[in-house]
Amino acid sequence: MIVLETDRLILRHQTIEDAAFILELMNDPSWIRYIGDKGLRTLDDARSFIIKGPLDSYARLGFGFYLTELKDGGTPIGICGFAKRDYLEDADVGYAFLPEFRGKGYAFEAASAAMAYAKSELGLKRIVAITTKDNDSSAKLLEKLGMHFEGMIPKAGTDEELRLYAINV
Repeated sequence: MIVLETDRLILRHQTIEDAAFILELMNDPSWIRYIGDKGLRTLDDARSFIIKGPLDSYARLGFGFYLTELKDGGTPIGICGFAKRDYLEDADVGYAFLPEFRGKGYAFEAASAAMAYAKSELGLKRIVAITTKDNDSSAKLLEKLGMHFEGMIPKAGTDEELRLYAINV
């Protein structure tokens, strides 16, 4: 199901047919470094992740992480959307793209559209975002999206601290 379209992108619900792409994305070294190793090693792992993660989130919350693909040709390039984490009061915007699609403005385009959708269609009043201390490119993008740094928070279940950004929409 298509959720959003921008000039260059389509954001749609993930399906189990996206397992090969999700497996590739979640094993990208930058994903593992900045987001974490989710332990996906096989297509079955990826299918299970999609069912228990995004598909469950769409059903329970009405939002989740959307597969982001190029409008021209339908090539999957990343994910963008929202999570509701137990340790955050508000929905959290996030994104991740394969290396060859970074630095081309896709993350900004997708996240801008997702945040507008969150306000107009989901009725969210405040959106947050988290990033690791060393993920400066993500922090710059969050600021470009109009989000403001609120401080450091503990990452659930670890000694690591995360940067917390927020915006009232």
